[in-house]
Amino acid sequence: MRKINQKDIDNRLTKAIRELSDPKSYDLVCHEHRLGEPMPSIDKLAKMVDKIRQIIFPGYFGDINLNLGTIEYYIGVMIDEVFELISEQILAGLCFSCSDNERPEMLQLEKDASQIATKFIEGLPEIRRVMTTDVNAAYLGDPAANGIGEVIFCYPATRAISNYRIAHHLLKLGVPLIPRIITEMAHSETGIDIHPRAEIGEYFSIDHGTGVVIGSTSVIGKNVKLYQGVTLGAKSFPLDENGNPIKGIPRHPVVEDNVVVYSNATVLGRITIGHDSVIGGNVWVTNSLPPHSKVVQVKSRQAEFVDGSGI
Repeated sequence: MRKINQKDIDNRLTKAIRELSDPKSYDLVCHEHRLGEPMPSIDKLAKMVDKIRQIIFPGYFGDINLNLGTIEYYIGVMIDEVFELISEQILAGLCFSCSDNERPEMLQLEKDASQIATKFIEGLPEIRRVMTTDVNAAYLGDPAANGIGEVIFCYPATRAISNYRIAHHLLKLGVPLIPRIITEMAHSETGIDIHPRAEIGEYFSIDHGTGVVIGSTSVIGKNVKLYQGVTLGAKSFPLDENGNPIKGIPRHPVVEDNVVVYSNATVLGRITIGHDSVIGGNVWVTNSLPPHSKVVQVKSRQAEFVDGSGI
Protein backbone atom coordinates (compact mmCIF):
# COMPACT_ATOMS: atom_id res chain seq x y z
CA MET A 1 0.00 0.00 0.00
CA ARG A 2 1.40 3.39 -1.03
CA LYS A 3 2.26 5.69 1.82
CA ILE A 4 0.25 8.92 1.85
CA ASN A 5 2.48 11.96 1.32
CA GLN A 6 0.63 14.40 3.55
CA LYS A 7 3.08 17.22 2.83
CA ASP A 8 2.45 16.93 -0.90
CA ILE A 9 -1.32 16.96 -0.34
CA ASP A 10 -1.05 20.03 1.92
CA ASN A 11 1.05 21.87 -0.67
CA ARG A 12 -1.40 21.13 -3.47
CA LEU A 13 -4.40 22.18 -1.38
CA THR A 14 -2.61 25.38 -0.33
CA LYS A 15 -1.88 26.15 -4.00
CA ALA A 16 -5.58 25.69 -4.89
CA ILE A 17 -6.61 27.96 -2.00
CA ARG A 18 -4.23 30.69 -3.18
CA GLU A 19 -5.52 30.47 -6.75
CA LEU A 20 -9.17 30.53 -5.64
CA SER A 21 -8.46 33.53 -3.36
CA ASP A 22 -6.90 35.56 -6.17
CA PRO A 23 -9.28 38.48 -6.91
CA LYS A 24 -8.60 38.11 -10.64
CA SER A 25 -10.22 34.66 -10.58
CA TYR A 26 -13.51 35.74 -8.92
CA ASP A 27 -13.89 39.32 -10.06
CA LEU A 28 -17.11 38.66 -12.04
CA VAL A 29 -18.61 35.87 -9.92
CA CYS A 30 -18.25 37.09 -6.33
CA HIS A 31 -20.86 38.94 -4.28
CA GLU A 32 -19.51 40.66 -1.18
CA HIS A 33 -21.88 40.33 1.76
CA ARG A 34 -22.57 43.43 3.78
CA LEU A 35 -23.05 43.14 7.53
CA GLY A 36 -26.70 42.74 8.50
CA GLU A 37 -28.04 42.36 4.94
CA PRO A 38 -29.96 39.17 4.09
CA MET A 39 -29.29 37.14 0.96
CA PRO A 40 -32.06 35.64 -1.21
CA SER A 41 -32.83 32.07 -0.16
CA ILE A 42 -34.16 29.50 -2.63
CA ASP A 43 -35.31 27.32 0.27
CA LYS A 44 -37.32 30.14 1.84
CA LEU A 45 -38.73 31.20 -1.52
CA ALA A 46 -39.82 27.60 -2.20
CA LYS A 47 -41.56 27.54 1.18
CA MET A 48 -43.19 30.89 0.44
CA VAL A 49 -44.47 29.79 -2.98
CA ASP A 50 -45.85 26.57 -1.48
CA LYS A 51 -47.80 28.58 1.10
CA ILE A 52 -49.12 30.96 -1.56
CA ARG A 53 -50.24 27.91 -3.52
CA GLN A 54 -52.12 26.74 -0.40
CA ILE A 55 -53.86 30.13 -0.31
CA ILE A 56 -54.72 30.14 -4.02
CA PHE A 57 -55.97 26.55 -3.98
CA PRO A 58 -57.28 26.04 -0.43
CA GLY A 59 -57.55 22.43 0.64
CA TYR A 60 -55.27 21.04 -2.07
CA PHE A 61 -51.85 21.54 -0.54
CA GLY A 62 -50.33 21.46 2.92
CA ASP A 63 -50.94 19.18 5.90
CA ILE A 64 -54.11 20.80 7.23
CA ASN A 65 -57.50 19.23 6.58
CA LEU A 66 -59.45 22.29 5.52
CA ASN A 67 -62.79 22.96 7.22
CA LEU A 68 -64.82 25.57 5.36
CA GLY A 69 -66.15 26.82 8.68
CA THR A 70 -62.66 27.92 9.73
CA ILE A 71 -61.29 28.97 6.34
CA GLU A 72 -60.83 32.59 7.40
CA TYR A 73 -58.61 31.49 10.28
CA TYR A 74 -56.71 29.13 7.94
CA ILE A 75 -56.13 31.88 5.36
CA GLY A 76 -55.12 34.32 8.10
CA VAL A 77 -52.42 31.99 9.42
CA MET A 78 -51.09 31.42 5.88
CA ILE A 79 -51.08 35.16 5.14
CA ASP A 80 -49.08 35.91 8.30
CA GLU A 81 -46.48 33.30 7.34
CA VAL A 82 -46.29 34.49 3.74
CA PHE A 83 -45.97 38.13 4.80
CA GLU A 84 -43.01 37.33 7.03
CA LEU A 85 -41.27 35.23 4.39
CA ILE A 86 -41.88 37.56 1.49
CA SER A 87 -40.90 40.69 3.41
CA GLU A 88 -37.53 39.11 4.17
CA GLN A 89 -36.97 37.96 0.59
CA ILE A 90 -38.02 41.30 -0.92
CA LEU A 91 -35.55 42.98 1.44
CA ALA A 92 -32.87 40.54 0.29
CA GLY A 93 -33.60 41.38 -3.34
CA LEU A 94 -33.49 45.12 -2.66
CA CYS A 95 -30.19 44.81 -0.77
CA PHE A 96 -28.64 42.56 -3.41
CA SER A 97 -29.46 44.93 -6.24
CA CYS A 98 -28.34 48.21 -4.66
CA SER A 99 -24.99 49.62 -5.67
CA ASP A 100 -22.72 51.12 -3.04
CA ASN A 101 -23.12 54.71 -4.23
CA GLU A 102 -26.94 54.64 -4.07
CA ARG A 103 -27.50 52.39 -1.07
CA PRO A 104 -30.36 53.59 1.21
CA GLU A 105 -30.28 53.06 4.94
CA MET A 106 -31.28 49.56 6.07
CA LEU A 107 -34.23 50.98 8.02
CA GLN A 108 -35.61 52.51 4.82
CA LEU A 109 -35.10 49.28 2.86
CA GLU A 110 -36.97 47.34 5.55
CA LYS A 111 -39.83 49.83 5.38
CA ASP A 112 -39.93 49.58 1.58
CA ALA A 113 -39.93 45.78 1.75
CA SER A 114 -42.88 45.77 4.16
CA GLN A 115 -44.85 48.15 1.95
CA ILE A 116 -44.22 46.03 -1.14
CA ALA A 117 -45.10 42.84 0.74
CA THR A 118 -48.40 44.42 1.81
CA LYS A 119 -49.23 45.37 -1.79
CA PHE A 120 -48.35 41.84 -2.89
CA ILE A 121 -50.74 40.31 -0.34
CA GLU A 122 -53.45 42.70 -1.52
CA GLY A 123 -52.97 41.30 -5.04
CA LEU A 124 -53.44 37.63 -4.07
CA PRO A 125 -57.23 37.65 -4.70
CA GLU A 126 -56.55 38.72 -8.30
CA ILE A 127 -53.86 36.07 -8.70
CA ARG A 128 -56.36 33.44 -7.51
CA ARG A 129 -59.01 34.74 -9.92
CA VAL A 130 -56.67 34.55 -12.90
CA MET A 131 -55.26 31.18 -11.85
CA THR A 132 -58.83 29.87 -11.68
CA THR A 133 -59.25 30.79 -15.35
CA ASP A 134 -55.96 29.08 -16.20
CA VAL A 135 -56.95 25.87 -14.43
CA ASN A 136 -60.37 25.93 -16.05
CA ALA A 137 -58.81 26.41 -19.50
CA ALA A 138 -56.54 23.42 -18.95
CA TYR A 139 -59.45 21.26 -17.80
CA LEU A 140 -61.75 22.22 -20.66
CA GLY A 141 -58.97 21.91 -23.22
CA ASP A 142 -57.79 18.43 -22.27
CA PRO A 143 -60.14 15.46 -22.73
CA ALA A 144 -57.76 13.38 -20.58
CA ALA A 145 -58.43 15.57 -17.52
CA ASN A 146 -60.92 13.91 -15.18
CA GLY A 147 -61.50 16.95 -13.01
CA ILE A 148 -60.24 20.33 -11.79
CA GLY A 149 -58.45 18.61 -8.91
CA GLU A 150 -56.39 16.55 -11.31
CA VAL A 151 -55.30 19.71 -13.13
CA ILE A 152 -54.31 21.41 -9.87
CA PHE A 153 -52.51 18.40 -8.39
CA CYS A 154 -50.89 16.80 -11.41
CA TYR A 155 -50.28 19.24 -14.25
CA PRO A 156 -46.79 20.76 -14.35
CA ALA A 157 -48.18 23.79 -16.18
CA THR A 158 -50.28 24.66 -13.12
CA ARG A 159 -47.11 24.83 -11.05
CA ALA A 160 -45.16 26.77 -13.69
CA ILE A 161 -47.95 29.25 -14.41
CA SER A 162 -48.64 29.87 -10.71
CA ASN A 163 -44.95 30.59 -10.15
CA TYR A 164 -45.07 32.95 -13.12
CA ARG A 165 -48.19 34.76 -11.84
CA ILE A 166 -46.57 35.25 -8.42
CA ALA A 167 -43.27 36.39 -9.91
CA HIS A 168 -44.91 38.73 -12.43
CA HIS A 169 -46.86 40.45 -9.67
CA LEU A 170 -43.66 40.97 -7.66
CA LEU A 171 -41.87 42.31 -10.73
CA LYS A 172 -44.65 44.84 -11.35
CA LEU A 173 -44.18 45.99 -7.75
CA GLY A 174 -40.52 46.75 -8.48
CA VAL A 175 -38.91 43.76 -6.76
CA PRO A 176 -35.53 42.88 -8.31
CA LEU A 177 -34.03 39.39 -8.71
CA ILE A 178 -36.61 37.50 -6.60
CA PRO A 179 -39.15 37.13 -9.45
CA ARG A 180 -36.55 35.55 -11.72
CA ILE A 181 -35.55 33.08 -9.00
CA ILE A 182 -39.20 32.06 -8.56
CA THR A 183 -39.78 31.35 -12.27
CA GLU A 184 -36.46 29.53 -12.59
CA MET A 185 -37.46 27.30 -9.68
CA ALA A 186 -40.46 26.19 -11.74
CA HIS A 187 -38.27 25.92 -14.85
CA SER A 188 -35.93 23.53 -13.04
CA GLU A 189 -38.84 21.44 -11.78
CA THR A 190 -41.11 21.34 -14.85
CA GLY A 191 -38.97 22.19 -17.87
CA ILE A 192 -41.29 25.16 -18.59
CA ASP A 193 -39.38 28.44 -18.89
CA ILE A 194 -41.57 31.55 -18.49
CA HIS A 195 -39.80 34.85 -17.95
CA PRO A 196 -41.53 36.85 -15.19
CA ARG A 197 -41.57 39.99 -17.37
CA ALA A 198 -43.77 38.39 -20.05
CA GLU A 199 -47.36 39.65 -20.21
CA ILE A 200 -49.86 36.76 -20.22
CA GLY A 201 -53.65 37.06 -20.27
CA GLU A 202 -56.37 34.98 -18.68
CA TYR A 203 -57.35 31.40 -19.58
CA PHE A 204 -53.76 30.52 -20.43
CA SER A 205 -52.85 26.85 -20.71
CA ILE A 206 -49.82 24.75 -21.58
CA ASP A 207 -50.46 21.12 -22.49
CA HIS A 208 -47.74 18.65 -21.42
CA GLY A 209 -45.34 21.59 -21.20
CA THR A 210 -41.79 20.28 -21.26
CA GLY A 211 -39.50 22.52 -23.31
CA VAL A 212 -41.81 25.54 -23.54
CA VAL A 213 -39.90 28.85 -23.61
CA ILE A 214 -41.62 32.25 -23.26
CA GLY A 215 -39.24 35.20 -23.60
CA SER A 216 -39.21 38.28 -21.42
CA THR A 217 -40.94 40.71 -23.81
CA SER A 218 -43.57 38.26 -25.03
CA VAL A 219 -47.17 39.46 -24.94
CA ILE A 220 -49.85 36.75 -24.83
CA GLY A 221 -53.57 37.48 -25.02
CA LYS A 222 -56.53 35.65 -23.53
CA ASN A 223 -57.40 31.99 -24.12
CA VAL A 224 -54.04 31.05 -25.65
CA LYS A 225 -52.90 27.43 -25.60
CA LEU A 226 -49.33 26.21 -26.10
CA TYR A 227 -48.14 22.64 -26.44
CA GLN A 228 -44.81 21.13 -25.41
CA GLY A 229 -41.63 22.43 -26.99
CA VAL A 230 -43.07 25.76 -28.16
CA THR A 231 -40.63 28.67 -28.23
CA LEU A 232 -41.68 32.32 -28.20
CA GLY A 233 -38.21 33.71 -28.69
CA ALA A 234 -36.07 36.48 -30.13
CA LYS A 235 -34.75 36.38 -33.66
CA SER A 236 -31.76 38.66 -33.09
CA PHE A 237 -30.09 40.76 -30.43
CA PRO A 238 -29.29 44.37 -31.43
CA LEU A 239 -25.90 45.48 -30.14
CA ASP A 240 -24.77 48.83 -28.75
CA GLU A 241 -21.65 50.73 -29.82
CA ASN A 242 -19.55 48.48 -27.59
CA GLY A 243 -20.89 45.28 -29.09
CA ASN A 244 -23.04 44.37 -26.08
CA PRO A 245 -26.72 43.29 -26.39
CA ILE A 246 -29.18 46.15 -25.84
CA LYS A 247 -31.35 45.21 -22.89
CA GLY A 248 -35.10 45.61 -22.52
CA ILE A 249 -36.20 46.28 -26.10
CA PRO A 250 -39.28 44.40 -27.40
CA ARG A 251 -37.92 41.38 -29.28
CA HIS A 252 -40.40 38.55 -28.63
CA PRO A 253 -43.76 37.75 -30.25
CA VAL A 254 -47.17 39.24 -29.57
CA VAL A 255 -49.74 36.42 -29.54
CA GLU A 256 -53.31 37.67 -29.68
CA ASP A 257 -56.44 36.07 -28.19
CA ASN A 258 -57.65 32.54 -28.97
CA VAL A 259 -54.43 31.27 -30.55
CA VAL A 260 -53.24 27.66 -30.43
CA VAL A 261 -49.56 26.83 -31.00
CA TYR A 262 -48.83 23.13 -31.41
CA SER A 263 -45.79 21.18 -30.25
CA ASN A 264 -42.25 22.24 -31.11
CA ALA A 265 -43.32 25.30 -33.10
CA THR A 266 -40.82 28.17 -33.01
CA VAL A 267 -42.11 31.75 -33.19
CA LEU A 268 -39.34 34.35 -33.29
CA GLY A 269 -38.98 38.12 -33.26
CA ARG A 270 -41.30 41.04 -32.53
CA ILE A 271 -44.07 39.76 -34.77
CA THR A 272 -47.80 39.51 -34.18
CA ILE A 273 -49.80 36.31 -34.40
CA GLY A 274 -53.33 37.47 -35.11
CA HIS A 275 -56.26 36.34 -32.99
CA ASP A 276 -57.95 32.99 -33.60
CA SER A 277 -54.91 31.62 -35.46
CA VAL A 278 -53.50 28.08 -35.38
CA ILE A 279 -49.79 27.31 -35.71
CA GLY A 280 -49.05 23.67 -36.42
CA GLY A 281 -46.29 21.56 -34.94
CA ASN A 282 -42.63 21.84 -35.90
CA VAL A 283 -43.04 25.02 -37.95
CA TRP A 284 -40.81 28.10 -37.92
CA VAL A 285 -42.60 31.48 -37.92
CA THR A 286 -40.69 34.76 -38.29
CA ASN A 287 -43.32 36.96 -39.97
CA SER A 288 -46.53 38.42 -38.60
CA LEU A 289 -49.77 36.57 -39.33
CA PRO A 290 -53.24 38.12 -39.78
CA PRO A 291 -56.18 36.94 -37.66
CA HIS A 292 -57.63 33.50 -38.40
CA SER A 293 -54.36 32.28 -39.96
CA LYS A 294 -53.44 28.63 -40.14
CA VAL A 295 -49.80 27.62 -40.56
CA VAL A 296 -48.90 23.95 -41.01
CA GLN A 297 -46.11 21.93 -42.54
CA VAL A 298 -46.37 20.98 -46.19
CA LYS A 299 -47.26 17.31 -46.32
CA SER A 300 -44.29 15.17 -47.30
CA ARG A 301 -44.62 12.59 -50.05
CA GLN A 302 -45.12 9.07 -48.81
CA ALA A 303 -41.98 7.01 -49.30
CA GLU A 304 -42.13 4.39 -52.00
CA PHE A 305 -40.80 0.91 -51.34
CA VAL A 306 -39.28 -1.54 -53.80
CA ASP A 307 -38.28 -5.06 -52.74
CA GLY A 308 -38.72 -4.02 -49.10
CA SER A 309 -36.17 -1.18 -49.36
CA GLY A 310 -37.12 2.48 -49.00
CA ILE A 311 -36.21 4.85 -51.81
